[in-house]
Amino acid sequence: MNEDIAVIIKNDPATQGFWDAFFTNPGLHAIWMHRITHFLYKKKLVLVSKIIAQVARFLTNIEIHPGAVVGKRLFIDHGAGIVIGETVKIGDDVVLFHGVTLGDTGKHKGKRHPTINDGVMISTGAKVLGPIKVGMDAKVGAGAVVLQDVPPGATVVGVPAKVVRLNGRTVGHAEPNMDQLIERIRMLENKITKLEKGES
Repeated sequence: MNEDIAVIIKNDPATQGFWDAFFTNPGLHAIWMHRITHFLYKKKLVLVSKIIAQVARFLTNIEIHPGAVVGKRLFIDHGAGIVIGETVKIGDDVVLFHGVTLGDTGKHKGKRHPTINDGVMISTGAKVLGPIKVGMDAKVGAGAVVLQDVPPGATVVGVPAKVVRLNGRTVGHAEPNMDQLIERIRMLENKITKLEKGES
């Protein structure tokens, strides 16, 4: 309990100490309720665990399926609208912002939700879908839709998400940048001018 609260105080500048976190942090309450539901789920009391999970969802606006495996020191910031599916596995020291979905694409059976490794940060509104892996210390940008594995230490953004940084270095993509687009437009304009003049 003290470790859970210490993580909130460390990561949330709006939290004014132990009792503030204890009474007012919905992410903390959702995690504590999940520990109960996950224990019951493992004891094959699935219906009871899901009923309690629904109560927790109503109270916190955070949905964590009782079957999900959640590591130590998970920090849920704000929490509103977070969904964590049944076969999700979350490592230690993970940060989730509001609106995050760790979900299913509807195309898989068995392990159908993501595995989130230690130290990952997933920003507001991001969707991480399917039985993929997000590597240690990776970052997922706000609003990203992640459908493929994310390497350790990578930062991914966009829809669908692509790696833009890897281990602190910017990663180039096949998409042309603005300078390349301008150069291409000039080249095409020159061709058009030549065609208009009857040149080959």
